[in-house]
Amino acid sequence: MQEISVQTAWLTLLRAPGLGSKGVRALLALADGDVCRALERARCDGRALGLAPRTRDGLRRPDSARLEADAEWLARPHQRLLCCTDADFPPQLERMPDPPAALFVVGNADLLLRPQLAVVGARHAGPVGRRHAHDFAAALAQRGLVITSGLAEGIDAAAHRAALEVGGGTVAVVGTGPDLVYPRCHAALREAIAEQGAIVSEFSPGVKARPGHFPRRNRIIAGLALGTLVVEAGLRSGSLITARLAAECGREVYALPGSIHNPLARGCHRLIRDGARLVEDVEEICASLVPLARAQGADLAARLREEVPVGPEEPVAALQRDPVYADLLEALGHDPVTLDTLRERSGLSPPALSSMLLRLELDGVLVSQSGGRYQRVS
Repeated sequence: MQEISVQTAWLTLLRAPGLGSKGVRALLALADGDVCRALERARCDGRALGLAPRTRDGLRRPDSARLEADAEWLARPHQRLLCCTDADFPPQLERMPDPPAALFVVGNADLLLRPQLAVVGARHAGPVGRRHAHDFAAALAQRGLVITSGLAEGIDAAAHRAALEVGGGTVAVVGTGPDLVYPRCHAALREAIAEQGAIVSEFSPGVKARPGHFPRRNRIIAGLALGTLVVEAGLRSGSLITARLAAECGREVYALPGSIHNPLARGCHRLIRDGARLVEDVEEICASLVPLARAQGADLAARLREEVPVGPEEPVAALQRDPVYADLLEALGHDPVTLDTLRERSGLSPPALSSMLLRLELDGVLVSQSGGRYQRVS
């Protein structure tokens, strides 16, 4: 059998009809995480493995034109395929039901390792709901949280725009291929997010929007974030699906109350009755998320660097005594510096660097600025 590259093997598995994330991960498990071996096993033993005929055919005779187009898309700057076998694949996704096997990313993939809050709600939100989404997202982005949403009209768009306006990070998880604009009215917004944040999709380039794609998108939004804030939602809103999925992942669910006369408040009121946290100001969210964000950063750093997490006593002093953190602080200097420059100076891998910067930011040692720059506080 002709040898193929790791990238081609991944693209072939992701394009195979009927395989899906569960199927890809099951094949990887049989091959000890080796994607080329997984593809070869599926091609040789597909029937014994219970693969459907159309899946076996798609693996043996993939559409070469589509694979070439996928490879060309990935060859462009700031576009990549983030696989579950990569060191910087978001670890929080592994703690959710049916995690994706890979994600297509446009923009800054490092944002997926930072603590995120999902802000979701009605597409046809009223002016008050959009203002609430804007104000909450802006304030939380200024506090260092990445704002994650689905690039839909209404609440999603208001949250993304707010994060961009204050120079914060934002992640848009979409229900199409990563190269498509949906809805079309968000072409400019999508471009801005790709420049300052990240566009994320489980679907291969060129895949158009379908109704079944959006619940799958919603599960990734819920899985990436430490918590989900629902601003306005009707009783049949897809945002309630995101909130339910977040709860199933063990994540926090927040809901803004509204007028009893507003149909778009009823979904939030149902969530509150079902146990979601009623929130009225930003500090209520910060109070519950900052400890979770600190734990996420410590867990990621420990996993990547095989270090003992810093204890709760004197966290800043303990971090500064750690020789690796001390080297990073020296690399920071005292002037604003970009993430790329820090990588060059420190020699740290992107996931390790992101987790360490998060710890330092949460403990008040540094601040993140617009343009992806960092600066020491003192």
